[in-house]
Amino acid sequence: MANLTLLDWAKRTDPDGRIPVVAELLSQRNEILTDAVWKEGNLPTGERVVIRTGLPDVYYRALNQGIPTSKSTTAQVDEGCAILEARSEIDKDLAMLNGNTAAFRLSEDTAFLEAMNQKWANTMFYGNPGLDPKEFLGLHPRYSVAGAANGDNILRATTSVGTSVWLICWSDQTVYCPFPKGSKAGLIHEDLGEQTVYSGDNRMQALTTRYQWKGGLVVKDWRYVVRICNLPVADLSNQNGSQEANDPTLLIKMMARALYKLPNQNMGRCVFYMNRAAHAGLSIQAMDRSNGVLNVQQSVTQFGTPSSWLTFLGVPIRCCDAILNTEPLVG
Repeated sequence: MANLTLLDWAKRTDPDGRIPVVAELLSQRNEILTDAVWKEGNLPTGERVVIRTGLPDVYYRALNQGIPTSKSTTAQVDEGCAILEARSEIDKDLAMLNGNTAAFRLSEDTAFLEAMNQKWANTMFYGNPGLDPKEFLGLHPRYSVAGAANGDNILRATTSVGTSVWLICWSDQTVYCPFPKGSKAGLIHEDLGEQTVYSGDNRMQALTTRYQWKGGLVVKDWRYVVRICNLPVADLSNQNGSQEANDPTLLIKMMARALYKLPNQNMGRCVFYMNRAAHAGLSIQAMDRSNGVLNVQQSVTQFGTPSSWLTFLGVPIRCCDAILNTEPLVG
């Protein structure tokens, strides 16, 4: 696929190899971060997209008779980017105590990277500028009203509070993550070196680091995201194949419905996202060899480590810890 992921951008924009290591760390808990397509925005603050809102009228014409002109209708939408940032200040003498300053700083870097990872993934699903203007708009607020224009892509499994499973078709024409025009894609890890830091009248020498991530989320075509909501967690954890085949709440049936909501699965990279409860339930079903729709795929990653993942009808199923088990009921 031609669209660039975060790993692709990292390799292109940082020749010294630091950001590719960061990108690998980011993929460990919330796999949506490595699937997402990234694109440089056309605005310093984000991306302006043109969305088609109506098709032109077409007519049958008789000989020697004309037809009226027509046109399509479009709308411009500005999707804003957010800035996620953190700073680390480590007492220089503390970092030197064990005789390996670099290793000590790396252990602290790992904690900051994991925190950035979790915060960014959470915002991709639940970010809401209406509650916090500094965030970008995530998926949950876009697909939370059954009667909205995109309500046809909100599939309600039950009438119980629970979790959601998301189907996303990534491409620069459907769903993607922009970063501000002229900036870098992904997380920036900047070693600011030794600095004098102040706390009131006190000061000390510290080894300082800055972490920053700029980006957002664009849903250019709402038809290429499907949300399966109101999924009871207890049912997901006990997927043992004993449910009746015509049970409409069975997750595997809902996923099939979701796939057929997409106008064209070849428009991009299609991926399912769910939390550990749902993923564990489907993994148990995949052990049943009579189940022909769930399979485990295996390969070697670009970092040389073995990798395996679950698929449904050939579509990858990813685990995302950011997806909650206590989402509000969609009525």
